[in-house]
Amino acid sequence: MLRLLRLLLLLLLLPPPGSPEPPGLAPLSPGAPPQAPDLLYADGLRAYAAGAWAPAVALLREALRRGGQGAGRGLTPLPEGTDSLILLASQMKKLDLAAAAAHTFFVANPTHLQMREDMAKYRRMSRVRPQSFRDLETPPHWAAYDDGLELLGRQEAGQALPRLEEALQESLAQMESCRAGCEGPEEQQREEEEEEGAGSQGGLYETIAGHWIRVLQCRQRCVGDTATRPGRSFPVPDFLPSQLRRLHEAHAQVGNLSQAMENVLSVLLFYPEDEAAKKALNQYQAQLGEPRPGLGPREDIRRFILRSLGEKRHLYYAMEHLGASFKDPDPWTPAAVIPEALREKLREDQEKRPWDHEPPQPKPLTHWKDVLLLEGVTLTQDARQLNGSERVVLDGLLTPAECGVLLQLAKDAAEAGARSGYRGRRSPHTPHERFEGLTVLKAAQLAQAGSVGSQGAKLLLEVSERVRTLTQAYFSPERPLHLSFTHLVCRSAIEGEQDQRMDLSHPVHADNCVLDPDTGDCWREPPAYTYRDYSGLLYLNDDFHGGDLFFTEPNALTVTAQVRPRCGRLVAFSSGGENPHGVWAVTRGRRCALALWHTWAPEHREQEWTEAKELLKEPGEEEEEEEEEEMPSRDPSPEPPSRRLPRVQDKAGKPPRVREEL
Repeated sequence: MLRLLRLLLLLLLLPPPGSPEPPGLAPLSPGAPPQAPDLLYADGLRAYAAGAWAPAVALLREALRRGGQGAGRGLTPLPEGTDSLILLASQMKKLDLAAAAAHTFFVANPTHLQMREDMAKYRRMSRVRPQSFRDLETPPHWAAYDDGLELLGRQEAGQALPRLEEALQESLAQMESCRAGCEGPEEQQREEEEEEGAGSQGGLYETIAGHWIRVLQCRQRCVGDTATRPGRSFPVPDFLPSQLRRLHEAHAQVGNLSQAMENVLSVLLFYPEDEAAKKALNQYQAQLGEPRPGLGPREDIRRFILRSLGEKRHLYYAMEHLGASFKDPDPWTPAAVIPEALREKLREDQEKRPWDHEPPQPKPLTHWKDVLLLEGVTLTQDARQLNGSERVVLDGLLTPAECGVLLQLAKDAAEAGARSGYRGRRSPHTPHERFEGLTVLKAAQLAQAGSVGSQGAKLLLEVSERVRTLTQAYFSPERPLHLSFTHLVCRSAIEGEQDQRMDLSHPVHADNCVLDPDTGDCWREPPAYTYRDYSGLLYLNDDFHGGDLFFTEPNALTVTAQVRPRCGRLVAFSSGGENPHGVWAVTRGRRCALALWHTWAPEHREQEWTEAKELLKEPGEEEEEEEEEEMPSRDPSPEPPSRRLPRVQDKAGKPPRVREEL
């Protein structure tokens, strides 16, 4: 199944069918029984081998659709050339399907450079419509839901309503289909375990209870499976209540107050104390005027909740008395359903990683102002001026001389052949730029070997700590931040390859979640670095064309703010979906910056930073540090990093002036 999407793309290259289809292929007529994705895939391969291109495309498309979340994700890169793909696909008049297959591949492999260029070519073709770029793996309920949200965003509530209603009905149908499969596969798995001697050794009643518990666990998992987008690892929280909220708001916009009441009453079945829902209900009742005694919540939702609560009671009983495991997929489960003996344990489990969920604490204004004053730094733009939240631009973190030292460090390291993680000639984000990266540990190792100056390597360490101190002071004074990764990065435009360039130096993304521009969601799950909480970019130069940082709306299209790099300028921001950002193409020159990420989680602090510090210690420095530790400090507050290592002076020999105003 991993090569399915690649085969589908290749089939679009082939000439018109000239061979009959092989016998025994799975029927795809509407009345035919559903076939397993593996069978459809195998038949697609048989049709492909026989030269029956049309049946092969149909079978592979159906296999991809039925395979859902697993068929096209994590595919191997597509090695074949793509210029011929576009030409031959045009000849076959299947551009719509070709664009959709390429889009599906690209969603699963967003760093695939060849497919990135293919997508740019497709978008320039006049015969390819914007609607062609659709995910072939999207189940019907997700397709309808996304269409409904898009129409609502365009203030077209009347057109959105049928799609939102379809999404709800398809979601319930998908759950029913999932639940129907819970007994067969689980029962078969249980029989296989018993044949291998791994099954339960209990009696008849224990076996029946164990089987029923597994069935109920499976049925409850169907809620999360239905609410999980293809290719994602975690479900959308409150998927059904969210759909009902959209429905009652859309009905109210077009004046269908009875239907709006029906859906908001359904929301209250999940959350009886929801203030927004109760307020909307009172508003609808006032607008309707006379009471409507026959008006109540949706019957399909009422049945769903009653059945789900009955299953939860059984599972929590088994959890308390039989040692069964159960992870409740719903945040709306009433506390009364959970046995009192389990509530404390469940609460503790939910609070194991508070830094993933807790918002930053309010910061005392005077604290960060004092830190900025000590560091000689000015506040240039705050979140309001940057049209967002948790964003800031600070100037003056480096002197021109310090920028020069770090630029020379990057140049010397590149000449020594040290490219940390990116050993290729081209950038991992665009084929039109070179990319050089240097970590703090690699810099220390090169300094120890004499390949780069020790002054630059030490300054790299000191500056990264300087940035961490300021970022913590500004955003998180009540909660320690730790450096999780530090990277000195240079991007250089490749001469002769900048004409008619349409891509970005770094595509729009968020730093701790997977951004989904179609819906505006940002999924805090792997492969994203989910432990990152704040990001920082400290610029070293401005003698290049392009390369500005920009922030966007969650759709990754609407630019909300733009920042021009300059020596000593820090852009710091929270790492989540509230701050999607990218970098415009560098079209001339070399752009260098220090990229830093911070975390609240101490277990994710950057170990290489400590190792680099040990490598760069001068003889006798360790003894001095031990003596300092023995001396009691008169000032309990930590000194800013700039006090620990003197900053490099300008050419005139004058130390940097500490500004008295912000």
